[in-house]
Amino acid sequence: MSDDCDEPQSDVQAEACPIVQIIDRVAGKWAVSILVAATRGPVRYTELERSIPGVSRRMLTLTLRNLERDGLLDRTVYATVPPKVEYSATESARELYGHLTGLLDWAERHRPDIIEARRAYDEALAA
Repeated sequence: MSDDCDEPQSDVQAEACPIVQIIDRVAGKWAVSILVAATRGPVRYTELERSIPGVSRRMLTLTLRNLERDGLLDRTVYATVPPKVEYSATESARELYGHLTGLLDWAERHRPDIIEARRAYDEALAA
């Protein structure tokens, strides 16, 4: 995540910047799936890899590191051979999950309105 918020900016940018940074991080293609899995309980790397279709090992590793860096995942390494690593949601991630499900509820309630608005817009544009 860049530190663009540290540079001079307008009042609107100053207010939006931290929000945009967090949304960019947690709304990423892989982050939501990881957070959902980790919210259900501790999950191992290989379980995540199998349960998230299309994610590469590189992207899974990067996303896990970023979510851990942002305080949304706890990483626990067990001293076994081979090493066992589990990821679990932090309290912040569990709270975020509640907001994500609220956003899902909002999207479901407003889906017909959005579809209608898009249809009306496209028709007006075509006219």
